[in-house]
Amino acid sequence: MKKLIVITLGILLFTACQKPLKIAYVDIEEIMKEYKGTKDIEAEMKVKSESLKKELDSLVINWQDKARAYQNKAQRMSSQKRAEQEQSLMQEQQQINQRQQEVQMQVQNEGQEKLKQITDEIKTFMDGYAKENGYNFVLGTSKENGNVMYGEAAADITKIIFIEVV
Repeated sequence: MKKLIVITLGILLFTACQKPLKIAYVDIEEIMKEYKGTKDIEAEMKVKSESLKKELDSLVINWQDKARAYQNKAQRMSSQKRAEQEQSLMQEQQQINQRQQEVQMQVQNEGQEKLKQITDEIKTFMDGYAKENGYNFVLGTSKENGNVMYGEAAADITKIIFIEVV
């Protein structure tokens, strides 16, 4: 019986000495949307996409001109010359399609890479902020992906982070 009392007192003292967990959450979607780095990258990617679109449009227009010229001359060409021209136009069209896919992949990969950089910047900031302010956990949530199903408004530090990060 004495051992049970000593163990119980030990457990009570141990739990009384522990500090409570400090937990907060951040609406990461809101931070990402308003973060200056995100806006800069969106603008940069828009300019790049428009530039690449102009390049592709130029290739398509050039191909269309060649196709029209072929159609105008096709009746006067020998069957062998027509076949060669058609083959050439088909190859050029395939090259344009391939370039379009390459451009899409390039823009997508570059966008993902830049998004990762932003995410890393925010994560680094959050790590420092949490340590400075004594948080044991800072959870990320968003309207679309509700990782935090409930949280008191006092635990929402989105506005604080927003002011310091943005």
